[in-house]
Amino acid sequence: MLSIRSVAGQMFVLQVLIVLLLVVAAVVALLIESRSDRYAAARDRSLAAAESFAHSPGLVTAMQGPHPSAELQPLTEAARKGAQVDFIVVADRNGIRFTHPEPEQIGKKFVGTIGPSLQGKVTVEQVNGPLGREYQVVVPVEDANGAVVGIVSSGMKITNVSSAINHQLPVVLGAGTVALGLATAGTALVGRRLLRQTHGLGPEEMTRMYEHHDAVLHAVREGVAIVSGDGRVLLANDEARRLLDLPPDAEGRAVTDLGLGPRTTELLLAGHAVTDEVLSVGDRVLAVNHRPTDSGGGPPGSVTTLRDSTELLVLAGKTEIARGRLRLLYDASMVIGTTLDVRRTAEELARMAAREFCDYATVDLAEEVMRGEEPRPLAVGAPVELRRVALTGIRDDSPLYPQGELVTWAGSTPQAEGFVSGHSALVPELATDAGWRMQDAGRTRAALEFGLTSLIAVPLTARGVLMGIACFWRGRDRGPFEEDDLSLAEELAARAAVSVDNARRFTREHAMAVTLQHSLLPRELPEQSALDIAYRYLPAQAGVGGDWFDVIPLPGTRVALVVGDVVGHGLHAAATMGRLRTAVQNFSTLDLPPDELLGHLDELVSHIDQETATTEGALAISGATCLYAVYDPTTATCVLGGAGHPPPALVHPDGRVELLSLPAGPPLGVGGMPFEATEVRLPEGSSLVLYTDGLVEDRTRDIGVGLDLLTASLAHPGRSPHEVCDAVLDALLPARQTDDIALLVARTRVLDPGRTAEWEVAGTPAAVAQARAEATRLLTEWGLDEAVFVTELVLSELVTNAIRYAAGPIRVRLLYDRSLICEVSDCSSTAPHLRYAAAEDEGGRGLFLVAQLAERWGVRYTPEGKIIWAEQFLRPDTPTA
Repeated sequence: MLSIRSVAGQMFVLQVLIVLLLVVAAVVALLIESRSDRYAAARDRSLAAAESFAHSPGLVTAMQGPHPSAELQPLTEAARKGAQVDFIVVADRNGIRFTHPEPEQIGKKFVGTIGPSLQGKVTVEQVNGPLGREYQVVVPVEDANGAVVGIVSSGMKITNVSSAINHQLPVVLGAGTVALGLATAGTALVGRRLLRQTHGLGPEEMTRMYEHHDAVLHAVREGVAIVSGDGRVLLANDEARRLLDLPPDAEGRAVTDLGLGPRTTELLLAGHAVTDEVLSVGDRVLAVNHRPTDSGGGPPGSVTTLRDSTELLVLAGKTEIARGRLRLLYDASMVIGTTLDVRRTAEELARMAAREFCDYATVDLAEEVMRGEEPRPLAVGAPVELRRVALTGIRDDSPLYPQGELVTWAGSTPQAEGFVSGHSALVPELATDAGWRMQDAGRTRAALEFGLTSLIAVPLTARGVLMGIACFWRGRDRGPFEEDDLSLAEELAARAAVSVDNARRFTREHAMAVTLQHSLLPRELPEQSALDIAYRYLPAQAGVGGDWFDVIPLPGTRVALVVGDVVGHGLHAAATMGRLRTAVQNFSTLDLPPDELLGHLDELVSHIDQETATTEGALAISGATCLYAVYDPTTATCVLGGAGHPPPALVHPDGRVELLSLPAGPPLGVGGMPFEATEVRLPEGSSLVLYTDGLVEDRTRDIGVGLDLLTASLAHPGRSPHEVCDAVLDALLPARQTDDIALLVARTRVLDPGRTAEWEVAGTPAAVAQARAEATRLLTEWGLDEAVFVTELVLSELVTNAIRYAAGPIRVRLLYDRSLICEVSDCSSTAPHLRYAAAEDEGGRGLFLVAQLAERWGVRYTPEGKIIWAEQFLRPDTPTA
C-alpha cells in the first residue's frame, strides 16, 4: 500500500522529509542558543560572586594579615556554596593563591590572566584549571586608597552550567515523532481509500482491466443486463441478447419498448431482489437473479443475470432420483439390523423397501437359517423350500403367500433360480414371464388381477452363505422396475443380508450357549427330606450368562443350597459357571462349613485367573458371586456365607419377610478379605429364597427398588414354593430380560424328634456292648429289624475306634430319614484312614468292614473334633420320615 511507486507512498516520503528537516533545524537552533546561554550564565554568576567577595569588608585586612589563608579559606568556601559556583580563589598581586576549593592548591600560582586585573580591570576567560575546563572571571581587590592589593577569581566548570536545551530538546523530538505518526496515519488512510477505489491498479492496469472486463462480459455463458433508474437498458451482453432475443439497438431503449414478455419485463424492472427465479422464454428455462444497485449507496438501477437451466432440470431430476436412492440406503443401514433376531431383521428389510422402493416386499428364508444353521446347497432346477418370514405392502389383502407359510418354489421361478445360483432376477412384466407363472396358476392369476406387474428377486447372500430370497413387487400404478432399480435392490439386499447373517450366527451361538448352560445346570433335584424346593431358571434373551444354582444333599440329613453368578455372557460365562459348579460340588463332599468352602473357591478362581492372564485374549472370571447355605433339619438351623452376592430372603410362616444380613464378603477372585458365615434358626414351614441379581436389578430399575418389589411379592403366607416362584417372576420379570435369572425357593422341614436318638458312650470297652444294645432297641422301635445286624457291626467298629484312638467324650447319634445314618463323634481331629490289612494282621479291618456294609461313610469336622458317619439305604417299602 505504501510502495514508493504509488502516490500514497510518494506523499508519505515527502511528509517524512519535511518533518525530519524541521526537527533538524530546531535542534541546530537549540544547540547554538544553548552555547550562548551557557557562557552568559557562567559569566554573570561568576562575575557576581567575584565582585561581591572582592568588595566584602575586611578582605584587604585579611589579605595583609599574618595568616591570610587561614582567615579567608572558610569565608571563600561559604561564599562559593552560597553563590552556587565551583570555586572562589583569592590571590595576591603575584598570583599566589590564598584560597582554593582544593586545599593542596593553596600557595600555588594562579592559573589565568591577572595583568588586566592589576590595572583595575575585570577579565573573563576560559582556562584549564585544577578543576578542569573552567569559565572564570578575575576581579581586582582595591584598598581604601584605590590601590590594587590582589585579585579574586570566581568561576564554574562549563559542564555544570545548565542549558535550556535539556528541557526543550525532548519537546522538539516528541513533536517530531507525533508529526511523523500523523503523517503515517494520514498516508495510510489516503492509501486505503485509493486502494478501495482503484483496487490497487494504476492507469495502465485499470485500462487493461476494463478491456478484459468487457471481453469477459460478452464471452461468459450467463446473460447480464444493466437497467438504469428510469427503466432504460444501459448494458446487455451477448448472452443476454441471445437468451431474451433482444434487438441490436437494445442499449439505450426502454425495457417496455423491447417487446419482451410481461413476466420478463417485470423481473428486469423489479425494485427488489430476486433469487433463482425460474422464467420460461420460448423453449428455454432461465434462472433469473436480480439485484438493485442503489441498496449500497450506488446509482439507481438494477443488474439482472440470466442462466440457461434447461439441461440442468433434466440433470436435477436424475440427481434427485440418485439422492433418494442414497437416502434409502442410508435409512436402511440405520433401520435394518437393530436387533440380532432373524425374523425382526427380515421384517425391517420388508418395511423399509415397501415404504419407498416398491409396493410390496417379501423375505423368504431357509428353515436352517431360522435355527442358526447354514442351508445345504441345492442342484440347479430343484425346487426350493423357504419360509416366508416377512410380508409388507400398501394393502393387507394381497394374493402373495402369507407370512409364516412354508413355500415350495418351483425350479423355474426367479425365486428358486436366485436361491440356487445366487444371481438376481429382474422381471419387468410378470404377465409374460413363463418361469414365474409355473409356480401356482391360481395364485399367479390372482396376483396379475390384483395389479402386480413387475418383480425383482434378490438372493440374500453374506459371507458366501445363501440364506433366502428378498422379492420386491410393483403394481401398474408405479410402473415397472428398470435396470437402475435392480442395482438398488441388490445393494439394499446385500446390506440386509449381512444383518440377517449376523442374526443367524447369534442364533446359533445363543442356542449353543443355552444348550451348554442347561447341560451344566442340575437336570433334576436330588431326593431329600429336609426341604421342599422349587426353582426357576430363565436365560437372558440376548445371550446366556453365568448364573447357576444347586441343591446338594450332605451327610446327617443336611442339604446345601448354592446360588452363583459369573460376570459376562456367552460361552465363556457358561463354561466358567460349569467349572465353579463342579468345584462347589467337589468342595461340598469335604463337608466344609460355608466360610471355608468360599475361601477354597476364591483360591480356585484366583488360580484360574492367573492361568488365563498368561494367555493372550483370555477372559478372567474375577467378580463371580456365590451364596452357600447349609440347612440342618435336625436342629432347624441354617449356616450361610456369601461372596458378593445379594442377600437371601427369609419368609416366616406368618408371611413376614426378612432380608438376612450376612457378613460382607468380596466377590470370588478378588481376595484380600476372609469370608465369614452366620447361623440362622429357621422355623418349620418358613421359606428361604435365594436368587441372582438379574431378578432384582435392571437397567431401568435400581437394586433397592427390586428388593422392595421382591419383599412385597413374598409377603403372602401359605403358598407353596412353586407358587412363590410364579408370584416373584410375575412381579419382577422385566419386559426385556438382559441378564440370567436364577431363583431358588426352599421351604423348611424339621426331622421328627422321634426319629433321632443321641447318647454319650463311656470310654471303656464295655461301653461298646451297651451302644449295640441301645441301637438294637431303637431300630426295633422304628421297625428296622433288617438293619439291626449291619448297624450293630458298624456301630461297634466306630465306637471301638473312638475309644481306642480318640479322647474326650464320645457320643452316638442315630438318624432315621430316607436312610439310616449312624454317627460317632469325639474330640479328636485325627482322620481315620481306610487300609487293607494283611492275613496275619490282628487289626486294621474295622473301617474296611464299615465301607463294605454301609452305602456311604465319611468324616466331617466340627469345632469340638470330628464326626464319623455311615449311611445305610433302606428298602423301598420301609416307611420313612
